[in-house]
Amino acid sequence: MIRFGVDFGGTKIEAAALDAQGRFVARVRKPNPGSYAAALDTVRALVLDAETMAGTGAVRLGVGMPGSISPSTGLIRNANSTWLNGRHFRADLEAALERPVRLANDANCLALSEAADGVATPFLPEGEGVVFAAVLGTGCGGGMVVDGRILSGRNGVAGEWGHTPLPWASPEEYPGPACWCGRQGCLETWVAGPAFARDAGFATGQAAVAAVEVGDARAIAALDRYVDRLGRALAGVCDLIDPDVIVLGGGMSNVAALYERLPAVIARHLFSDGFDTPIRPARHGDSSGVRGAVWLWPPEA
Repeated sequence: MIRFGVDFGGTKIEAAALDAQGRFVARVRKPNPGSYAAALDTVRALVLDAETMAGTGAVRLGVGMPGSISPSTGLIRNANSTWLNGRHFRADLEAALERPVRLANDANCLALSEAADGVATPFLPEGEGVVFAAVLGTGCGGGMVVDGRILSGRNGVAGEWGHTPLPWASPEEYPGPACWCGRQGCLETWVAGPAFARDAGFATGQAAVAAVEVGDARAIAALDRYVDRLGRALAGVCDLIDPDVIVLGGGMSNVAALYERLPAVIARHLFSDGFDTPIRPARHGDSSGVRGAVWLWPPEA
């Protein structure tokens, strides 16, 4: 059985099809046009292209997206692509594509992908256990999978880690930078890629990471602060849900120093006498979002 998914990102939209063994049989992407009607058209065009490449139609579709669906209204909320907020996104996608659609937060899709056949799988005996996925890219998000199923929560906001405050903030860090959500000091303003770039004095996180690699003193100091802040943030997660594995995605997940240095920072802040939770980069990299979207439909569905 071939299944289809879409990763609806802030900068690009990707459609893909996987076979029963989890291998790509189609994969296409385009820039996100940045407006609602044009984005719906882009999703439709990409799905049609993926169907052509796969040689079969998409009976149903999974879509990973920023933000979440309000249980009370069915409308999108909390998306940093703010033009999505207040929209009946699922209904509009189903009308445009003429097939059933399941939606999930993109960080939840990352967690689901890596739990299903990714880096988290060896740490989940018989598929049971807790995976926490942190997206450290243009924004900052969190997703949780418990025993192979996404945990969304009663209000649909489980895993909205990026809009919780930085734990154990110093006087210099408080109240923190203004966030697009209207609050101050959200984790997104501290541990997303642009936050690291800003602290290091570079235009992009990629440029700041490159500066660390060539020994730039300001970038190295910014990375020290970044590791400390991310470690504190993950210690809060571990105190709350104590996951079996932590998976990092997004551009900052490519910084090798994080995996060497984070365990000691987390252990220093954790309410425990030890810390041995594995922290790993997503095995499927930037493919995890679209793979997780595919897994939103079980094979037998």
